[in-house]
Amino acid sequence: MRLATWNVNSLNVRLPQVLQWLAENPVDVLALQELKLDQDKFPQAEIEAAGYRAVWYGQKTYNGVALLARAPLSLEDAVAGIPGYDDPQRRVIAATVNGVRVIGAYCVNGESVGSDKYAYKLEWYARLHDYLAAELGQHPDTVLMGDFNIAPDDRDVYDPAAWEGKVLCSRPERDAFAGLLGLGLADAFRLFNQDDKQYSWWDYRAAMFRRNLGLRIDHILLSAPLSARATGCVIDKAPRKWERPSDHAPVVVTLAD
Repeated sequence: MRLATWNVNSLNVRLPQVLQWLAENPVDVLALQELKLDQDKFPQAEIEAAGYRAVWYGQKTYNGVALLARAPLSLEDAVAGIPGYDDPQRRVIAATVNGVRVIGAYCVNGESVGSDKYAYKLEWYARLHDYLAAELGQHPDTVLMGDFNIAPDDRDVYDPAAWEGKVLCSRPERDAFAGLLGLGLADAFRLFNQDDKQYSWWDYRAAMFRRNLGLRIDHILLSAPLSARATGCVIDKAPRKWERPSDHAPVVVTLAD
C-alpha cells in the first residue's frame, strides 16, 4: 500500500500536474492540501476519470484538503474538520481506506512568532494532538500526513542559524510536533533517511529550488503497527521541476501487506 501527501498550492492551477503525477505514480491514497477552491468547485469528474475516488473539504482562496483513493478502494467513515473544534479554516479531513485510518492535514503556518496567527497555530496543534489521540484509540492503524508547516529538526532546514527561533522552526512549534510523536507515531521519512539537506518545500524566489535551499515541512506520521509495515519513504522532487509547479514536493510512503 502506497500513500502520499502533496500541498498543491491551488488545485485549479495544479490539476494537470496532479493527474500527470498520479498516472506516473499510481499511489493507493493521496492527501492534498491547499486546494484553494469552494466545496462545489472540486474537480470530481476529472479525478474519477483518472481512476480515483475522493472526499474533500474545500475553502475559497485559502486552505482546503482532500483525500483520493485509487479505485476500487473506498473512503469510509469520512470526517471533515476536527470534531468539537469550531475552526473556520478548513484544514483536516479523515477517512478509512483498506483498514487504515488516513488523516490529511494542512497545518497552520503561523506567519511570525508572537503574532495572533502564531498563537492560533499552537492552539490548533493542541486540538490536533487531542483529536489524534482519540483516533489512535479507535484505529491502531492510523497515518497522519500533510503540510505540517514545521521543520522538526535542524537537519530539515537549509540554514539552521538563520531560521533559529523563527516561525516553522521555533521551539514551541517543534515541541508541538514532538508531542504528536509522543502519541506513538513515527516520522516515516526518518525511518529510512537520516541525511540532512532533504527538503519538501522551496520558496519560488531566488532560485531556491535550484540551489536546494529548502525546508522539510511535509510529513507522514505512522502509528506503531504501520511503522512496522513501512518499507520506504521518499520525497519526489520531480514535480517541483515541472512548468508552473507547486512550491512543495510529494512525499510517499510504502507499506508492506
